[in-house]
Amino acid sequence: MKMYQVDAFTTQLFKGNPAAVIILEDWLDEALMQHIALENNLSETAFVKKNTLNNYDIRWFTPTDEVPFCGHATLASAFILFQQIEGLEYIEFETQQLGTFYIRQKNEKIVMNFPILKAHPLLDYPKTLESAFNIPFKAVYLNDQAYVVEYENAQQVLDVQPDFFKLKEVSIDSKRIYGKTRDIVITAPGKDHYDCISRYFAPAIGVNEDPVTGSIHTAVIPLWSERLEKDLITAYQASSRGGWLYGEILPNDRIEISGQAKLYMVADIHI
Repeated sequence: MKMYQVDAFTTQLFKGNPAAVIILEDWLDEALMQHIALENNLSETAFVKKNTLNNYDIRWFTPTDEVPFCGHATLASAFILFQQIEGLEYIEFETQQLGTFYIRQKNEKIVMNFPILKAHPLLDYPKTLESAFNIPFKAVYLNDQAYVVEYENAQQVLDVQPDFFKLKEVSIDSKRIYGKTRDIVITAPGKDHYDCISRYFAPAIGVNEDPVTGSIHTAVIPLWSERLEKDLITAYQASSRGGWLYGEILPNDRIEISGQAKLYMVADIHI
């Protein structure tokens, strides 16, 4: 079985967020897909099942769990399909919880059309969140995926030293409050060549700090688009690897998030 490893949201190898991509004719057993994701030990392994030339089902697994949405592994999957299938002009990815994602290529970028998953202000947030960071924050928001923690400036986001044990406690405790775990993203207005900056933490699903998180930018980019009164937003995720995302707000609560990718590895899995 062929597997590809792609660095997403970057133009350089060893930057961005690595994802594994496996393209299937039929689904594997769920337990086997989870074992493969654990063996890969990447933040995400994407499994893509072909329906037609342009239409595919897609699922994403961390080393410990299947997740409802992953942006960087969607980008990586589209990157491989566009490379492998000559003349492929667009892709439709069917998801289990968020409907159809529409993917195209433009000016060397892969453009992904997602629903906006807006974050709303949260006044009654877990107090453990305050002690989990060494720098006080400005405000907290919540969407279906994560607590969105706002800082005053980019340097604070860069300087934050998270307590991953406390963040894991916050994530797990959110299941008691809201019925599902929530990750944590910190964000602030950008500087220099980007409009906003972020870092993303998901210790409850085996990923202390995610290198670049496309999915949460369906909340982060709309937040800063509204604040900065701009429909086009350049976002930087400031992990040790770093990555760039380009967002455009569309009508009907949709967003286009674009990025580039680099192929790192092609492998054969023996199962």
